[in-house]
Amino acid sequence: MTQYTLLGLSGSLRAKSANRKLLREAGRIFGDATYVEANLEIPLYHGDVEDAHGLPAEVQTLVDQIAQADAVLISTPEYNSGISGVLKNALDWISRAPVKPWADKPVAIMAAAAGRTGGARAHVMLRTCLAPFRPCIANGPEILIAECNSQFDENGRITERYAQNIDALMTTLRAEIQRR
Repeated sequence: MTQYTLLGLSGSLRAKSANRKLLREAGRIFGDATYVEANLEIPLYHGDVEDAHGLPAEVQTLVDQIAQADAVLISTPEYNSGISGVLKNALDWISRAPVKPWADKPVAIMAAAAGRTGGARAHVMLRTCLAPFRPCIANGPEILIAECNSQFDENGRITERYAQNIDALMTTLRAEIQRR
């Protein structure tokens, strides 16, 4: 059995955010894989900086991680009906790389938010923001963790209510990886 590498991108920088927990749970549920969490603490996109210095080292690392991963897991909070600025900034920088690491890359997207809709609007926006990169986004089930602060136990495990759907999405993602 092949050991895959999954790269997690959290739209929240908080160490104990529900989105980080969700990514870690998805990696655990996926099974036999190495899970690596990307660092999205990168400078704000600035065209003059890019013109003068090229991609910042932190951005190049992120681009390389995406290119080398077998699949990418992305989870975003919902901020003002959309994805976080942190995640949008990362996507903007990645789009400037001379290599196109997202092309045909298996990707699973998720959202965790404190509200009742679980980040549904952010989930749709994330799919839209990824479309120009042409990744292979695993379709369904959609993972939208509502009232996210009460959906994980003290060990970071997701409630059974969501675990089954995450398992189904990870099964779809594994199939996408194996098609490559």
